[in-house]
Amino acid sequence: MQLSQRLRGINGGGSDGWDVFLKARKMIAAGEDVTELTIGEHDIGTAAPVLREMYDTALAGNTGYAAVPGIEALREAVAARVSARTGVPTTSANVLITPGGQSALYSAHIAALDAGDTGLIIDPFYATYPYTVRAAGATPVSIGARAADAFQPRAEAIAARAPGAKSLLINSPNNPTGVVYSRTTLEGIAQVCTDHDLWLISDEVYDTQVWEGAHISPRSLPGMAERTLVVGSLSKSHAMTGSRCGWLVGPEEAITDLISLATNITYGVPGFIQLAGLFALRQGEAFEAEISEPFRRRRQLAHDVLAGQNAVAMVPAQGAMYLMLDVRATGLSGEGFANDLLDTHRIAVMPGESFGEAASGHIRVAMTVADDVFVTALRRLCAHAETLAAA
Repeated sequence: MQLSQRLRGINGGGSDGWDVFLKARKMIAAGEDVTELTIGEHDIGTAAPVLREMYDTALAGNTGYAAVPGIEALREAVAARVSARTGVPTTSANVLITPGGQSALYSAHIAALDAGDTGLIIDPFYATYPYTVRAAGATPVSIGARAADAFQPRAEAIAARAPGAKSLLINSPNNPTGVVYSRTTLEGIAQVCTDHDLWLISDEVYDTQVWEGAHISPRSLPGMAERTLVVGSLSKSHAMTGSRCGWLVGPEEAITDLISLATNITYGVPGFIQLAGLFALRQGEAFEAEISEPFRRRRQLAHDVLAGQNAVAMVPAQGAMYLMLDVRATGLSGEGFANDLLDTHRIAVMPGESFGEAASGHIRVAMTVADDVFVTALRRLCAHAETLAAA
């Protein structure tokens, strides 16, 4: 028996970008001491009160089938949060609760694309983006954002690839670069979407992690609410990565049809998870700030470490829990440097090439270990880069 072309084609016949990460995990499994600066996994874990709510609500009987669109109280809470943050009137009818942000991303592309369509993505991109488009039966086309522009995508570059496309996926604050898209950037993107009748899929899972500037949801720009699907999640904002509780916000008609999709692929999110998510959202902005504070602090620590050397340059880290570091002065690719750093110093980072061609010669560093461990690893990384650059 032969598997479907859609399934076999998800990875496009090549690497999925996780090679260095998997290599590091094998080393750890073999007993080696590796400092992992690879994935966006909080070192603090989910807060105990949220876990207690999850436990208590499960014991109270919320372990059966939950409403597929999401329990109404959670949909209303997400809608209220979105309304308050963006100024766009939003109701529960605009919200679908999903098993994490990745499920929302897939659902959004199923909504926007037919088999054989083209879905645009900005390069650098989160590692799953092209594969999500392929999983929807469509063809991903990447549009490079330039390091010289601090990875702010240019509207004219998007417009050049827009004819014939059906959707555009963006992410701000951005993973992997840490860049927050400016209003000028987003207005340019909105104009391209309007001119070429594109769905805009906006991944906003890092909206609580903004260190410079302000997060602007493109759904709030004139004429964009009816053509924008917004991906959100409790994973990053509330340190609930393993709970798999996210959402998709969009036009009511789209959400109605997406509920039919959810009925047939996930059948909803467990009730006790949703109720814990509702509890977490009700803790308010102070709780979210507490979750994000370690990354704000470590960003400043990184500035201090990097200020004393010339071999590594940092892309302006305006948001999210990552640093994008330019290591081209070493003469190595991002992948070459990441492998060499892992082999030599047992420090694991993600190669820029895992996130597209535009990030070649860069590495992504996750700020997800204790401050002292983070500083020590960064100093060793910089010293290693200086040695290579001087060779």
